Amino acid sequence: MANSASSLEQKLAAFDPNALGDSAGGIYGLPFTPEEAQVVIVPVPWEVTVSYRAGTAEGPEAIREASLQVDLYDPDLPNAWQMGLAMEEPDEKIAAESLSLRPTAAEYIGWLEEGEPEATHGTFSQVPAQVNQRGQALLEWLKQKTGALLDAGKGVVVLGGDHSTPLGYLHALAERHEEFGILQIDAHCDLRPAYEGFEFSHASIMYNALKLPQVKKLVQVGIRDYCQQEAEYIDQSNGRVALFADRFLQAEMLGGKSWKKECKKIIAQLPQKVYLSFDIDGLDPKLCPGTGTPVPGGLEFEQALYLIRMVVRSGRTIIGCDLNEVAPGDTEWNAIVGARLLYHMANWMGVSQGRLKARAVEK
Repeated sequence: MANSASSLEQKLAAFDPNALGDSAGGIYGLPFTPEEAQVVIVPVPWEVTVSYRAGTAEGPEAIREASLQVDLYDPDLPNAWQMGLAMEEPDEKIAAESLSLRPTAAEYIGWLEEGEPEATHGTFSQVPAQVNQRGQALLEWLKQKTGALLDAGKGVVVLGGDHSTPLGYLHALAERHEEFGILQIDAHCDLRPAYEGFEFSHASIMYNALKLPQVKKLVQVGIRDYCQQEAEYIDQSNGRVALFADRFLQAEMLGGKSWKKECKKIIAQLPQKVYLSFDIDGLDPKLCPGTGTPVPGGLEFEQALYLIRMVVRSGRTIIGCDLNEVAPGDTEWNAIVGARLLYHMANWMGVSQGRLKARAVEK
């Protein structure tokens, strides 16, 4: 144990945060192993049920590569890198299974969109059960992996993949916290039950999360695409789901209200413990053109970071977080944005958990 502490001290002393990111190091060029780091990123390269454009399974690796170009200095958190941040290696079996199942699911979705001709029903009848079985296995795998990291005292960030990926992490947190809320930044509500027959669809993540009684509140921000069924679900939730749709937020600000005031309204809906779930398409699509289901509108990058900072500075604890739906697309831009967002999310989660100290509160 003493040798391990000494080794970490030597790494801290030798590391130059002003130098170019070293590809031989970890994510962001940092010198920490997952065992040494206080916050660990778990990549989940999975996108079996994506219903429009694919590519999110490549997100974790693209972000890792882009992270080497990220400057580590943050005026609010000048020594953030010293907290210790590391990313695990992706599980090759998970990646291979996603790659194998994705064409089957895509063919099934195409069959549904064509009107389900009866003559071909037998060909596709077993696909939902097959995909659902593997979705359950992914849930159990991630629940065990993140649970072990939490028990080891780590802060954990899940990096997808599509937005279905963090469900196992939410289950792990539900076993360790009596209650918490979810702050979801997203273009979509993701409240569809078993979308297209897939129980663990990316469009069903919050519907599945709300099956956990420990999730007392879901606060959705930036939503701008949802169906009548989802609207009715929210209306019938007795306040358990609070919707801050993009149209509402924009109307408030066009009417003269500040983003700061809107953030205060959002945060007032959250309990003391918060899980942050960030679908990259919650941002304006100019920041994430490669994502699977882009929608006009959305938050600016600094608006999103301001909200996250305000959550932490309100005294609430971010018990966990995820970033999903970053697809490399045709340029490196998607990963460049994703890498910077991930860095700030992990660091501010660290602040809320007492792993890192921020400078004075913004006035």
